[in-house]
Amino acid sequence: MSQLVDRRLSGKNRSAVNRQRFLRRFKTQIRKAAAEAVSGRKVADLERGEKISIPSKDLSEPIFHHGSGGRRNIVLPGNREFVSGDRVDRPEGGGGGGSGGSPDGEGMDDFVFELSKEEFMEYFFQDLALPDLVKKQLAAVPEVKKARAGFVSQGNPSNLHVVRSMKQAIGRRLAMAAGPRDALREAREQLAELEANGLGASAEADELREEIEALEARVAAVPFLDTWDLRYANRVDQPTPSSQAVMFCLMDVSGSMDADRKNIAKRFFMLLYLFLTQSYERIDVVFIRHHTVAKEVEEDEFFNSRESGGTVASSALELMKDIILERYPSASWNIYAAQASDGDNWDDDSPRCRDLLLQGILPLTQYFAYVEIEAEEPQSLWREYERVQAASRRFAMQRILTLADIYPVFRELFKKKVA
Repeated sequence: MSQLVDRRLSGKNRSAVNRQRFLRRFKTQIRKAAAEAVSGRKVADLERGEKISIPSKDLSEPIFHHGSGGRRNIVLPGNREFVSGDRVDRPEGGGGGGSGGSPDGEGMDDFVFELSKEEFMEYFFQDLALPDLVKKQLAAVPEVKKARAGFVSQGNPSNLHVVRSMKQAIGRRLAMAAGPRDALREAREQLAELEANGLGASAEADELREEIEALEARVAAVPFLDTWDLRYANRVDQPTPSSQAVMFCLMDVSGSMDADRKNIAKRFFMLLYLFLTQSYERIDVVFIRHHTVAKEVEEDEFFNSRESGGTVASSALELMKDIILERYPSASWNIYAAQASDGDNWDDDSPRCRDLLLQGILPLTQYFAYVEIEAEEPQSLWREYERVQAASRRFAMQRILTLADIYPVFRELFKKKVA
């Protein structure tokens, strides 16, 4: 019988590698579960992990086995009762015990495993990105620049620091030749003293001359520049602030936005908020609620406040414009916005919303997304926004009718665009 042994070297995290291979294989089922999570969970539970069920038919794997035909001799260990040619009686009842089996007599439970929070969010936001980054792509990896960080003894020849290397060489030569130079000075003084006393031809004077010659050779042997002296300018990666981005979330909380519509809007913005915080490190999020009056609020109040009233959508756009001019100059910020509403608005106010977008907001922003919730027929705000969409590529709009539409609409609005 053939035996296959995997002798490939693997690290300590072999199980992690196998897990990633398994996740890639069942990507379709995982993405389907991520889409169902939007409509099947509470908003507050969206960020936890997820249990994925894989049908048993999808778990089959290729195997190696003997082909049909040929003659084979097989020895089955432990056979004390039967010999070749014996007949085995069929069990009474037509099979083994048990209950609750499948109608055709065989079956297998689906395989269920659990994704971690990080794995689930990775699949949940796969292929999504803030579109049309016309200034600079935001990235999860912080931007860095090279900064000076002293000197090192090894490096690229192009980074050789000549002055520092020469100083190092001078110090080394002084240290290595200090002893021989002192001894050389003393020997010369003694020889001069003997010559002054008329003993320049003595044996002692000859010994001093030999010593002086040896010391001079030792001093001359000290190299002017050694490889140990070389010093290179060291540069390290220093994090620098990347391009700044801000996302405005505008939500209609008027009386026409009933509990179901608000729930859909909350789920859409929570999805957007999770996407931003998951994908980008440096981004501000501004929450604006509006009915007849708009107000900037904190995240908790944005999703949970019960305040309601009439509908004047332009109040939110005006407040957004004021905040941009006050805190987020377009010269240094990438500005994005998403607005959720049922489309019901004062007829006189919808043209004003269109003008505010075209003249005041879109010139300052990179992208503005509008979602209309559970509107059976296009409302006045939708009709005016269609004119905005026709006039500007920075504006996009979609309709959400049910909870199940949130994820597809979100992916359509924030999908990566191929250059």
